[in-house]
Amino acid sequence: MASGLLLGGAVAALVTAAVPVHNPSGGFVDPPPDKIVINVATVNGSGCPAGTAAVAVSEDNTAFTVTYSDYLAQVGGNSDPTAFRKNCQLNLIVHVPQGFTYAIAEADYRGFASLQAGASGVQRASYYFQGSSQTAFKTHTFPGAYNDNWQATDTTDWAQLVWAPCGVQRNFNINTEVRVNAGTSSPSKVSFMTMDSTDGDISTVYHMAWKECPGN
Repeated sequence: MASGLLLGGAVAALVTAAVPVHNPSGGFVDPPPDKIVINVATVNGSGCPAGTAAVAVSEDNTAFTVTYSDYLAQVGGNSDPTAFRKNCQLNLIVHVPQGFTYAIAEADYRGFASLQAGASGVQRASYYFQGSSQTAFKTHTFPGAYNDNWQATDTTDWAQLVWAPCGVQRNFNINTEVRVNAGTSSPSKVSFMTMDSTDGDISTVYHMAWKECPGN
């Protein structure tokens, strides 16, 4: 992975080893032989306060990573009543070489959860392009009792991928959330779920699919 930069900066990487993506209707399309640049237009949400998230692009243009350091939801005990849900919306400007378009084919999420018996945790994400009516939603639930690292993967079939429009610039939005429900657990006991870690940052990896635009 390329080194992460704090939100608000630009991230760029030169392609060094093209990894083909399979297109059932047209064979393989390699990542474009030019750099992709991602600028973070805005970042909003209780799960990503200013300066606590970063974005980096892989050297082969097939993935980018978002790293969080303060993304935690909790309930029970002396928890703030609003702390049961945390979210983060990233608005990204993705500069793609001419003649190509992209979609997010897969997303890997990681974190840690400590859930009392009767409680549950939820990780949810949605993906959409500015001005598009197509929005992909994915939800993962983790029942208590649970006390371990967690991982969730969103995978989209090729036919269902939401592609960036060709020939126009449309910002890409990723809206994530983690939520903890107390359920039947004891109100005095704390349950929590993070998309970060006490001994290091947790990275969310978004894998990109590529195809050539019509007429190229």
